[in-house]
Amino acid sequence: MTARELLNALDKAEAELSLVITDDEQITEINRQYLNRSGPTNVIAFPMGDPEFPEVQPELLGDVIISLQTAEKEAVEAQYTMAERFTELLIHGILHLLGYDHETNEADARQMAEKSRALTDHLEKTNLPENPEQMITPA
Repeated sequence: MTARELLNALDKAEAELSLVITDDEQITEINRQYLNRSGPTNVIAFPMGDPEFPEVQPELLGDVIISLQTAEKEAVEAQYTMAERFTELLIHGILHLLGYDHETNEADARQMAEKSRALTDHLEKTNLPENPEQMITPA
C-alpha cells in the first residue's frame, strides 16, 4: 500500500503531497509553532490549496506530518500492527488535506469517519507491508 494508492482511490491520481515522518520532539515543536498546541500529536496536515483560487495548482495538496514515535505507542495500545496504525494516520492526514474535518461538528466528524472507513476497507484488499517506509512512493 502506498500514499499513491490512497490518492488514486480518492480520484486524485494527479495530486501530490509531502509526507514527513518525524519523531515526538519535532512534531511537538511544529504543533506549538503552527497550531499553538502543546505536546506531541500523531499527525498534522497543512493544506496548500487556497479555497478562493482552487484552480491554482490544484494538484498540490499539502503536507502530512506523522510522528513515528506516537504512532508506535498508539499501535501497541490499540493492539494494531505498525502498518495498520500508520495507514490510519496517513488516511486521516490526506482527508484533512482534502478539506475533511472532525473538529467542527458531529456531521463533519461522521462524514470524515465514514470516508476513512471506506478507504481502509478499500485498502484491506491489499496486503499492508510491516514497514511503513515501504508504504511511501517517491514522486
